[in-house]
Amino acid sequence: MTGVTFDYLPGEASFLDPLRLDAGQPDGARAVVIPFGLEASVSYGGGTKDGPMAIIEASHQLELFDEELWREAYRDYGVAALRQPAIPERIEDALALLDRTVGAVLDAGRFPFVLGGEHSLTAGAIRPFVQRYPDLVVLQFDAHADLRDGYLGEHFSHAAAMRRVLDHPGVSMVQVGIRALSQPEAEFYDANRHRVAMHLAVDRPRWDIEAMLAPLAGKPVYVTVDIDALDGSVMPATGTPTPGGMTYPDLLAILKRAAEVGRIVGMDMVEFAPIPGFHAYDALAAHLAAKMLNYALSGTTRRS
Repeated sequence: MTGVTFDYLPGEASFLDPLRLDAGQPDGARAVVIPFGLEASVSYGGGTKDGPMAIIEASHQLELFDEELWREAYRDYGVAALRQPAIPERIEDALALLDRTVGAVLDAGRFPFVLGGEHSLTAGAIRPFVQRYPDLVVLQFDAHADLRDGYLGEHFSHAAAMRRVLDHPGVSMVQVGIRALSQPEAEFYDANRHRVAMHLAVDRPRWDIEAMLAPLAGKPVYVTVDIDALDGSVMPATGTPTPGGMTYPDLLAILKRAAEVGRIVGMDMVEFAPIPGFHAYDALAAHLAAKMLNYALSGTTRRS
């Protein structure tokens, strides 16, 4: 989309520390953070509409230096953030808006990172990637399989997010951390194991990360992180916190290796619902978002 004008947040309100060197140069940033607080089909706890801006606000408190990579990794790629748009009430219209926004970022040769909002948004965010990458692999971190064919009368429900992604025939999927799925989802998975690799949380002691991520090798990868992939004791600030999940280091280890095995072309983080007065959870989500960008765009190796 040539001639698209991006409506950026000003440097002092953008993602990461307002004092970073590129805060006033959004057009030169490779990473474009897209806040999209869609909340249209939640079925338990609410609040995901407030997630994106809570993450962005908390990100202002992060150190820019990544001690694992031993550098200010953001300087390798640059970061900008868009203003959150007015999100249409009708979910199909909201997904179409996100499709256009992500497509415009890709057309500009940049890297989209969507901050949600509920998981149903992935069905819109993924569309421009499917058009560009016929062999796209989706790496999903989640407590829930999200393979229902709609839920509570909503075809694009958050509980059907990955089923809607799989409506695109060329897409394959690796699911990590699943510990809540229905009988129909299990049956759908059994019938589609040629496209979906599901790694259950109950099997975590036996996970082989190399085997898990082998389907990503040499492929374009879209990463979707539902914050409830983390254990409910670690991250209760989500609509459906679930016990038996991953720790923060668990998730980072897999994400880091995924960035080495495949080529991450886009990402989203969803289902964060801030709890007023408990800013530690906002900070955790912001830390995770920053690490996702660093691994995807700066690499995973330390430079001495």
